[in-house]
Amino acid sequence: MKRAAILAALLLIGASPAREVDGARLLADEAAPVLSAYRLFADTAGRVPAPGVVRYTLNTPLFSDHAEKFRYVWLPAGTSATYTPKGVLEFPVGTTIVKSFAYPADFRAPDKDIRIIETRLLVRRTAGWVPLSYVWNAAQTEAVLKRAGVRVPVAYVDAAGTAKQLDYAVPNINQCKQCHQQDGAAVPIGPTAGNLNGGLDGNGESQLATWAATGKLTGLPAAPPRLARWDDSAAPIADRARAYLDVNCGHCHSPAGFASNSGLYLQHDEPDPAHQGIGKRPVAAGRGSGGLLFAIAPGDPDASILVHRMASNEPGVMMPQFGRTVTHDEGVELVRAYVAELK
Repeated sequence: MKRAAILAALLLIGASPAREVDGARLLADEAAPVLSAYRLFADTAGRVPAPGVVRYTLNTPLFSDHAEKFRYVWLPAGTSATYTPKGVLEFPVGTTIVKSFAYPADFRAPDKDIRIIETRLLVRRTAGWVPLSYVWNAAQTEAVLKRAGVRVPVAYVDAAGTAKQLDYAVPNINQCKQCHQQDGAAVPIGPTAGNLNGGLDGNGESQLATWAATGKLTGLPAAPPRLARWDDSAAPIADRARAYLDVNCGHCHSPAGFASNSGLYLQHDEPDPAHQGIGKRPVAAGRGSGGLLFAIAPGDPDASILVHRMASNEPGVMMPQFGRTVTHDEGVELVRAYVAELK
């Protein structure tokens, strides 16, 4: 997918005279009913970021039914994020993380006929992070707050030329909080030092270095960690697969996450093979196990519960249980290859 080409197409759309982001409105107790109230974008279609709103990309992103994602962050004037070696960067109060989910009509022409489905915000207020989801109208002129979630029918042609249809699921507020939960509080998932330690769209200087040079990040060490790109065929399969599992599963499957009681911890730097799932029996052997005995059976993907649940679309079996309705075939094949090479 040519993400830079998509962005270039979006930026061709004319923008209104730029106004400053309404930081006070973002911090208000009551969420705005429409996205435009925050002035995060310079145009009415949510395609051109307002001054001070910075676009970023991740080495390994979360899979969400093949949706393209456009990520931005806004920090209040005079503030900066602080480097942390593990977990997300420490962002100041007022920070707003923005993520738009979109589909081109035809993935063979990714820079044409792009439809944004929703834009999600994570706003750092004094009491903690607050998730908000805004769903775009058919005219692509405004997005409306949807706390209860909604299903949006989407049709597109995939990269192989096959027509596809799906019911895109905008999460409700409780689903947002569950996935973003760490020690009972909602936190961002993607913008860790390791996942930002790469060039924008995979090119050029590390985004961490750029943020530090522009005053948006303090405390950056000389050699920060780097999360592998899941689709980088030149990188070791284990690094790629564990990065993929970290981003797609590790927010719940961690000592502080929603699935902590499973004992299965899927962060890329988890040192204990048993917590990684290798030779680990499930805590509760329900139908999700598929009758298999181990989360990861070394050398045998077909005997591994982890692979079985990733490949399933059945409610109560599929993992992740939120954020997707179709199987990510490429992700499953990567994890299968990783399990197959384990001894």
